[in-house]
Amino acid sequence: MTDTDTVIATPSDSDEPARLPIPDTGHARLSDRTLVRVSGPGTRAFLQGQFSQHLDEVTPNHAPRAAAANPKGRAYALTRLARDGEDVLMVLPKALLEATQAQLDKYLRLFRGTTMTPLANAQVWGLVGMDAAAQIAGATPAALGMPADAQPLDSGLLIRVEDDDRGIVRFEFWQTGDTAPDLTGTPELSVADWQARDIAAGVPQLDTHSWEAYVPQMLNWHHLGGVHFKKGCYTGQEVIARMHFLGQLKKSLYRFSCPGGVRTGSRVLAGNQAVGEVVTAVTYTDGSSELLAVVRHDAAGQPLTVEGQPLMPRPLPYPVPEREGPANTDT
Repeated sequence: MTDTDTVIATPSDSDEPARLPIPDTGHARLSDRTLVRVSGPGTRAFLQGQFSQHLDEVTPNHAPRAAAANPKGRAYALTRLARDGEDVLMVLPKALLEATQAQLDKYLRLFRGTTMTPLANAQVWGLVGMDAAAQIAGATPAALGMPADAQPLDSGLLIRVEDDDRGIVRFEFWQTGDTAPDLTGTPELSVADWQARDIAAGVPQLDTHSWEAYVPQMLNWHHLGGVHFKKGCYTGQEVIARMHFLGQLKKSLYRFSCPGGVRTGSRVLAGNQAVGEVVTAVTYTDGSSELLAVVRHDAAGQPLTVEGQPLMPRPLPYPVPEREGPANTDT
């Protein structure tokens, strides 16, 4: 793909800009995402064989991130797994739902009586600040102190996610029934507002450009708790494990700001050489943007541009120690 290629609309190319100043409280209905239920006698074996997370880690009070990859280790789903009784829930981008289901169905058909069903009346909510979470939980959710901590409620599941770069706490509420939560009194935020906070937290989202393009570690997914390196075999595991244990990671996810708008899938350039690609991006009301891009480690310290605009490095809220190793090139 070139910088001038037409870009298909994706969840990362929202028409609505994120607001400035950045809100520090509020709620967003994440209409770009679908809640999916896996149920039946083969639930554990199916998910254990396809996702990078160990199912022993998925409990009513712990909902860790996970990835599904093709046999070459390239991720086609970045999600989170959560218990709901004997079932397991996950959230997938609506734009990739059909393609992701088609991939997983290749393996699901081996497990008679086990189903994977999008929940038509369910909703996913993003909550910024403790007030919105307390309004849903009925009290301050003191037990949700770390990302992936979960609290089952009658109407769904409240999950702590990564704080933003200002240390503002964030949650997701997975509404499993028909009744929306009462969030009266908390400001309404847009999908773009939530996505901006995900970018600030270093959390990527796949779209049509990045689908099956990267091993999970290139997306820093292991630094978000999304890869369990001690579990047994799953599709793509050999490539993912080899990259980890042999120290072969040569590019990873970086955060940048940019003076103008940026499209996902655009090439990151060092001079005239392509050294990375934009994975997730959001535009603010002042016309500037923030983005997450996979960039080669040996090029990250050089002046970089995207779509003719300079990129300004921004810090991630977690360390990426692999970048401290010897510089290498990657293809």
